[in-house]
Amino acid sequence: ALSEGDWKKVVIAYEPVWAIGTGKVATPEQAEETHAQIRAWLASKVSAQVARDVRIIYGGSVKGKNCRSLMACANIDGFLVGGASLLPEFVDIIKCTE
Repeated sequence: ALSEGDWKKVVIAYEPVWAIGTGKVATPEQAEETHAQIRAWLASKVSAQVARDVRIIYGGSVKGKNCRSLMACANIDGFLVGGASLLPEFVDIIKCTE
Protein backbone atom coordinates (compact mmCIF):
# COMPACT_ATOMS: atom_id res chain seq x y z
CA ALA A 1 0.00 0.00 0.00
CA LEU A 2 1.12 3.54 -0.69
CA SER A 3 1.81 5.95 2.14
CA GLU A 4 0.15 9.38 2.06
CA GLY A 5 3.52 10.80 1.03
CA ASP A 6 3.76 8.34 -1.86
CA TRP A 7 0.36 9.47 -3.16
CA LYS A 8 1.82 12.96 -3.80
CA LYS A 9 3.79 11.33 -6.64
CA VAL A 10 0.69 9.81 -8.24
CA VAL A 11 -1.04 11.32 -11.27
CA ILE A 12 -4.36 9.88 -12.41
CA ALA A 13 -5.33 10.45 -16.04
CA TYR A 14 -8.96 10.18 -17.10
CA GLU A 15 -10.10 9.92 -20.70
CA PRO A 16 -13.60 8.81 -21.67
CA VAL A 17 -13.38 5.59 -23.68
CA TRP A 18 -15.56 7.16 -26.37
CA ALA A 19 -13.03 9.99 -26.79
CA ILE A 20 -10.02 7.79 -27.50
CA GLY A 21 -8.86 8.50 -31.03
CA THR A 22 -12.17 10.05 -32.04
CA GLY A 23 -11.54 13.78 -31.67
CA LYS A 24 -14.59 14.01 -29.42
CA VAL A 25 -14.23 15.83 -26.12
CA ALA A 26 -16.32 15.71 -22.97
CA THR A 27 -18.05 18.90 -21.98
CA PRO A 28 -16.41 20.67 -19.06
CA GLU A 29 -19.39 19.59 -16.94
CA GLN A 30 -18.97 15.92 -17.90
CA ALA A 31 -15.23 15.98 -17.25
CA GLU A 32 -15.63 17.83 -13.94
CA GLU A 33 -18.30 15.38 -12.74
CA THR A 34 -16.04 12.38 -13.36
CA HIS A 35 -12.97 14.04 -11.87
CA ALA A 36 -14.99 14.97 -8.77
CA GLN A 37 -16.17 11.36 -8.48
CA ILE A 38 -12.57 10.12 -8.68
CA ARG A 39 -11.55 12.59 -5.98
CA ALA A 40 -14.51 11.57 -3.79
CA TRP A 41 -13.56 7.91 -4.19
CA LEU A 42 -10.00 8.69 -3.11
CA ALA A 43 -11.33 10.57 -0.07
CA SER A 44 -13.55 7.66 0.98
CA LYS A 45 -11.11 4.81 0.23
CA VAL A 46 -7.75 6.39 1.03
CA SER A 47 -7.98 9.76 2.82
CA ALA A 48 -9.17 13.33 2.41
CA GLN A 49 -5.55 14.49 2.28
CA VAL A 50 -4.74 12.12 -0.58
CA ALA A 51 -7.86 13.27 -2.44
CA ARG A 52 -6.59 16.86 -2.17
CA ASP A 53 -2.99 16.04 -3.12
CA VAL A 54 -3.41 13.67 -6.08
CA ARG A 55 -3.29 15.32 -9.48
CA ILE A 56 -6.13 14.23 -11.76
CA ILE A 57 -5.61 15.18 -15.39
CA TYR A 58 -7.98 15.05 -18.36
CA GLY A 59 -6.98 13.38 -21.61
CA GLY A 60 -9.85 13.43 -24.07
CA SER A 61 -9.02 15.39 -27.24
CA VAL A 62 -7.72 18.49 -25.50
CA LYS A 63 -7.23 21.33 -27.98
CA GLY A 64 -6.34 25.00 -27.85
CA LYS A 65 -10.00 25.90 -28.27
CA ASN A 66 -11.31 23.83 -25.33
CA CYS A 67 -8.44 23.84 -22.84
CA ARG A 68 -9.44 27.02 -20.98
CA SER A 69 -12.98 25.84 -20.20
CA LEU A 70 -11.67 22.45 -19.05
CA MET A 71 -8.90 24.01 -16.95
CA ALA A 72 -11.48 26.22 -15.21
CA CYS A 73 -13.00 23.09 -13.61
CA ALA A 74 -12.12 22.72 -9.94
CA ASN A 75 -11.06 19.07 -10.12
CA ILE A 76 -9.08 19.11 -13.38
CA ASP A 77 -5.42 19.58 -12.54
CA GLY A 78 -3.97 19.46 -16.05
CA PHE A 79 -4.01 17.54 -19.31
CA LEU A 80 -2.71 14.43 -20.99
CA VAL A 81 -2.31 15.77 -24.52
CA GLY A 82 -2.21 13.46 -27.51
CA GLY A 83 -2.16 14.57 -31.14
CA ALA A 84 -2.43 18.27 -30.29
CA SER A 85 1.07 18.04 -28.81
CA LEU A 86 2.36 17.90 -32.39
CA LEU A 87 0.59 21.10 -33.43
CA PRO A 88 1.38 24.80 -32.87
CA GLU A 89 -1.72 25.06 -30.63
CA PHE A 90 0.13 22.96 -28.02
CA VAL A 91 1.62 26.24 -26.81
CA ASP A 92 -1.91 27.53 -26.10
CA ILE A 93 -2.66 24.38 -24.08
CA ILE A 94 0.50 24.82 -22.03
CA LYS A 95 -0.21 28.50 -21.40
CA CYS A 96 -3.79 27.87 -20.22
CA THR A 97 -2.43 25.80 -17.30
CA GLU A 98 -0.23 28.60 -15.96
